[in-house]
Amino acid sequence: AARIIQNMDPTADPCQDFYQYACGGWLNHHVIPETSSRYSIFDILRDELEIILKGVLETSDQGDREAFQKAKTLYKSCMNESLIEQRDSLPLLEALMVVGDWPVASEDWNKTKEPNWSMEEQLSTLNSRFNKRVLIDMFVWNDDRDSSRHIIYIDQPSLGMPSRDYYFNGGNYQRVREAYLQFMITIAKMIREDKNMSRDDSFVQEEMAKVMELETEIAN
Repeated sequence: AARIIQNMDPTADPCQDFYQYACGGWLNHHVIPETSSRYSIFDILRDELEIILKGVLETSDQGDREAFQKAKTLYKSCMNESLIEQRDSLPLLEALMVVGDWPVASEDWNKTKEPNWSMEEQLSTLNSRFNKRVLIDMFVWNDDRDSSRHIIYIDQPSLGMPSRDYYFNGGNYQRVREAYLQFMITIAKMIREDKNMSRDDSFVQEEMAKVMELETEIAN
């Protein structure tokens, strides 16, 4: 109750400005960090939890159950920046090979890769190995009609950008859209360079424009 009252502004007239009345105290006591687009009690709880988790993950894993050991191993691998820098783009290139390479960063993909490439297989690989849903979202969850069993659900996945507004609206949405396209172009160029492929900016631009067009059609 004390926290709720602290986050209110009882001096404001709720009939004139209910938002100020309900949230004025919060606005006065908190500033949105430069690294965030929003700041709420949930963000504070998340930050506090991350500090606690960091302390737990940095303790010795001797005597831990297997699940805790795996979590600490994953954390250590993410914090090993020297090895990450040493491996450079190799993990990404290996991941691309698993899913049949990337046409924009491959020589003669249509001839060398496409004949044996199966979209169904690669969608399942992206889901099972990388936890990435593309075109179709498929997962196992409790049956709404019978909670004693689990069933397979098929749904639409999330888009490349946060919502369909980013694909069609102007203003800030358009600026994000342009930056998103440029990001794809930059990554494609970097991979081509790491694979010692010739620089072909116009080809990369055209291919990524097609990707953007496809995503826009899906969003529509």
